Amino acid sequence: MTPLPGVILAGGRATRMGGGDKGLRTVGGQSLLARVIARLGAQCAPLALNANGDPARLAAFGLPVLPDGIPGQPGPLAGVLAGLDWAAGLGAPAIVTAAADTPFLPRDLAARLVAAAGPSGLALAASPDAGGVLRRHPTFGLWPVALRHDLRAALAGGLRKIVLWTDAHGAGTAAFPSDPFDPFFNVNTPEDLAEAGRLLAAAAEEAP
Repeated sequence: MTPLPGVILAGGRATRMGGGDKGLRTVGGQSLLARVIARLGAQCAPLALNANGDPARLAAFGLPVLPDGIPGQPGPLAGVLAGLDWAAGLGAPAIVTAAADTPFLPRDLAARLVAAAGPSGLALAASPDAGGVLRRHPTFGLWPVALRHDLRAALAGGLRKIVLWTDAHGAGTAAFPSDPFDPFFNVNTPEDLAEAGRLLAAAAEEAP
């Protein structure tokens, strides 16, 4: 199967991290964004970044930078739409998205999202929380290009919550295990960044 394009969503304001680009914070000597690029890039091609502001700050990654096409930073769905518009220009049928602050995202994310796609071609990733309840991760999804105009209209109408739109289109769910820890662990605070470092060190110690 031809790899699908991947879009890394890096358009958030990072207020709990003190502002700036969370993806440029480092863990284990490498930026969060570089780790996400490496993991998603092994599954998807080509890759692009969804980010707002001056794209020059991300030039070192050598990827297209797609700003939101809707003003006011209305949330991740605007980044998804930017990615879908980009993919439409490539003639691709769909994109896979991942958040820029998740250094341990699954190495089989794309394949399992494709396998879980609902009738419209949509799928979201999920993993069990500490209580065993399956929790969806809406920034990790498979998004068909055919729905981009529907999404544009929904955003113009004020929709911001991802799952309201994906549920309306019968999105499938790709469930991932949370053992030894949740692969969708994301870095929102300095404490999370320190925890990511601990998880990375523990994984290195367990590697053969």
